[in-house]
Amino acid sequence: MCDCGGANGYRSRLWKVQLQAKVANPHGLTAIVCHYPTGASKYNPVEHRLFSYVSMNWAGEPLTSYDKALGYIRSTTTAKGLKVNASLVDKEYRTGLKASDAEIKSLRIEHADICPKWNYTIRPQE
Repeated sequence: MCDCGGANGYRSRLWKVQLQAKVANPHGLTAIVCHYPTGASKYNPVEHRLFSYVSMNWAGEPLTSYDKALGYIRSTTTAKGLKVNASLVDKEYRTGLKASDAEIKSLRIEHADICPKWNYTIRPQE
């Protein structure tokens, strides 16, 4: 389940190409993707079950360093047993990457009957 915005948005061509190349193909996995409609990410269970507690944990504290932010994230818990783990990825990511028309055509993608832009399956390529 994905939001409709950002790098994993339903319109992101690169998201679909990377999902094919880095998840489906090398691991032989079928990825069923369901995007929340625009403005509906508030129904995303991750946002309710994780982000809200992290936000409450660091509420009012200035996040002046990565270590401080990670400390607050890692110390987030709930009465029902939520424990959060986090690590910093300090890798530099290339920007400006684009998915070509040929890459899009090569996708093994099947769009769902209901809301096909938001719901699709990507299968491993042969």
